[in-house]
Amino acid sequence: MAKYDYLIVGAGLFGAVFAYEAGKRGKSCLVIDKRPHIAGNIYTEQVEGINVHKYGAHIFHTSDKKIWEYVNQFAEFNNYINSPVASYKDELYNLPFNMNTFSKMWGIKKPSEAKAIIEKQIADLNIGEPKNLEEQALKLAGTDVYEKLVKGYTEKQWGRPCTELPAFIIKRLPLRFIYDNNYFNDRFQGIPMGGYTQIIEKMLEGAEVKTDTDYFDFIKENPDIADKTVYTGMIDEFFGFQYGPLEYRSVRFETEVLDEENYQGNAVVNYTHRDVPYTRIIEHKHFEFGKQPKTVISREYSAEWKPGVEPYYPVNNDKNNALYEKYKELAETRKDVIFGGRLGQYKYYDMDKVIAAALECVEAEF
Repeated sequence: MAKYDYLIVGAGLFGAVFAYEAGKRGKSCLVIDKRPHIAGNIYTEQVEGINVHKYGAHIFHTSDKKIWEYVNQFAEFNNYINSPVASYKDELYNLPFNMNTFSKMWGIKKPSEAKAIIEKQIADLNIGEPKNLEEQALKLAGTDVYEKLVKGYTEKQWGRPCTELPAFIIKRLPLRFIYDNNYFNDRFQGIPMGGYTQIIEKMLEGAEVKTDTDYFDFIKENPDIADKTVYTGMIDEFFGFQYGPLEYRSVRFETEVLDEENYQGNAVVNYTHRDVPYTRIIEHKHFEFGKQPKTVISREYSAEWKPGVEPYYPVNNDKNNALYEKYKELAETRKDVIFGGRLGQYKYYDMDKVIAAALECVEAEF
């Protein structure tokens, strides 16, 4: 006899939303996670009175009013606006690429001047159909923006030269010809006051939760624990890598407490030069406008995924997408398992899209 209606593998956002909605419908859920805590990659923990984003910066943004209202039932959000700064050698630039960026780069003031410079640089390159990411980026933004703000950062993020990356990774580079440092175009944006972990705690209140629990070990010992499984881990691992492993990128963090009030003056500073080994530094207190006497910073290093390391996001190139389709066909034969989230659906999701996908899944299920 199954003890639960659902075994939910992964206590991140997708699994927690499903558990919350299933619980509202009278279903019993057991949620397991191999990490020692809930909340997956949006886990925040307090250090020196500061909510530290343990697995990298998570800024909630959406244009979907229903999703915004949904998440606001679990926490109150502040009015944080993501306005990252890019550091290239001794130069600092505002992101996204906007008139503040162009004014600093070329000493100009008017949008028409910035457009003329970019258009001339693109024309001088005379690139036909872009064959790789480098050519695609140059054709979209010209030489200066590419060399200073795209090339080094992208090569660190993907672990390979831009000439070896497919053009489709950069389908567009948003160039704004206004003085606006708001990174996202979404209507709703903010950070939950008190961190993200509280949101997942509230979602999981009606479920039984086990952390430090590996699914594959657990299911061997408890094969009939639930009628159905919601699986948010790596889809290729679920099927024993039988078609070979999918590729993922991982991120490594070096976090330290500094005995100063304000280290870099901004929550996010990207390091766009190839010679700086990390991609960015996060100063966590600025997400919630903190005034604590100390500060906590995290350096982020992008890395290739390998077994035993946490996978962060899929490498959605043609080769991997074709391989995923084979796993997806296998998944469709398992009517007792729902695959969800970034790893279960091999798809890069922002937080609002994860919630929307989980709610769609719930609608289909009930």
